[in-house]
Amino acid sequence: MGLHYRELTVWKKAIALAKEIYRLAQLLPKEETYGMRSQITRASASIPANIAEGWTRESEKERAQFLAIAQGSLAETDTFLTLCEEIGWMQSKQTATARGLMVEVGKMLSSLRRRFRESCRILNPNYFSVPCR
Repeated sequence: MGLHYRELTVWKKAIALAKEIYRLAQLLPKEETYGMRSQITRASASIPANIAEGWTRESEKERAQFLAIAQGSLAETDTFLTLCEEIGWMQSKQTATARGLMVEVGKMLSSLRRRFRESCRILNPNYFSVPCR
């Protein structure tokens, strides 16, 4: 990989998303400090962290795996944000920026994962039966 992970648009967008989630978490009730606030901030911080960790791995398969983990953390963040909206702790107009970033990051992660999977198949035509390097 030629780029450092800090140069990746997807990592920068994921950082912006995590910062926005931390901002929104301040709207949660104080009694949720160790509940929802902890869960949603951990999930959002995990997205750029897994992108960074995956980008430093040597194999395409490992990179794709860490991007999949980042995508799972994105789904967790989305779920927690939905709960916050449905419980009434946040309104959709307050979460619009985060929602937009989640869509962007999700599309970018899907595209990168697809690229790594295709690269793995090119390197190894028996991709599904023999592990890729």
